[in-house]
Amino acid sequence: MILVLVELENGTSAEVSLETLAFARSLSEAGGGIAIRAVLVGDVPDRDALAAELGRHGVSEVRHATGDAFDAYGGASWAAAVQAARADTSSVVVTAAGTPRGNEVLAHLAARLDVPMAANVVAFSGLSPFTVTRQVIGGAALEEMTLATRPALFTVAGHSWVAAPVDGPPAAWHEFSPEVAEADLVARVHSTGVKEADESGSLKSASVVVGAGRGAGGPGGFAAVDELAELLGGVVGVSRVVTSLGWRPHHEQVGQTGSRISPDLYIPCGISGAIQHWAGCASSKVILAINTDAEAPMMTRATYAVVGDMHEVVPAINEEIRSRRS
Repeated sequence: MILVLVELENGTSAEVSLETLAFARSLSEAGGGIAIRAVLVGDVPDRDALAAELGRHGVSEVRHATGDAFDAYGGASWAAAVQAARADTSSVVVTAAGTPRGNEVLAHLAARLDVPMAANVVAFSGLSPFTVTRQVIGGAALEEMTLATRPALFTVAGHSWVAAPVDGPPAAWHEFSPEVAEADLVARVHSTGVKEADESGSLKSASVVVGAGRGAGGPGGFAAVDELAELLGGVVGVSRVVTSLGWRPHHEQVGQTGSRISPDLYIPCGISGAIQHWAGCASSKVILAINTDAEAPMMTRATYAVVGDMHEVVPAINEEIRSRRS
């Protein structure tokens, strides 16, 4: 069996979890049709709708952990739930999305089971022995890793697989209340603070992202970037230095410590392309970079590169778009 930890966003499966299920389906097919189970922890607003959604992504059964211990997120308590679901399903593979929660929960599980864990996997190249390829150094390099022990534990890097649904009946639903030790409840999230008006979810799902970095020059240097994003029906994403300087809010940050994006088009303006930023945008289908430095890492990695000042190039692009539309 393959067991997948599914995270929820606004009552539905998180996109990265659906991507992980796509990876699991590929693994299942390579193994001759291994059954895929899902484990969910905590409150589920609409069980029937979620069972139907997961069924369309290849899940045959759901194990839903309920109880007071799961009123708030905790890495150790969630790991206890996943461990119980794994034992109940005799799963030989346990995986999750490579999110902060997914990585934390599976790290706890690996410690409990005394087995290794591979984080941020992007592919597998063999089943016997089970060999995976994973991102390291913020996605700047790939590493091949063999998981010889069972269960095999790993997380799947975001946007490395396409979350394409398949025909399938609703997943069978089983609720259970696993025992959780008091020690597993010591660290839990009781509050996530006040949400910002524009959540990063739109950044992660946008088909067009217009980025800006230090080259913007200051808080007042984003007018043309904002306009270009609006003209293309996209959103704005920024580098870490921009948020560190307080020029733009953190939810717009793209990178290893921000959002990982995979738009059809990414236009980074005045962004040099440090490893941390590249880790967040490497999955973009097409990258059009604008920078005065032709040798900047982003320029050398981009699909297309324009050598020039973003304060001259971007307004010119905006004018051309407006001209053609009129």
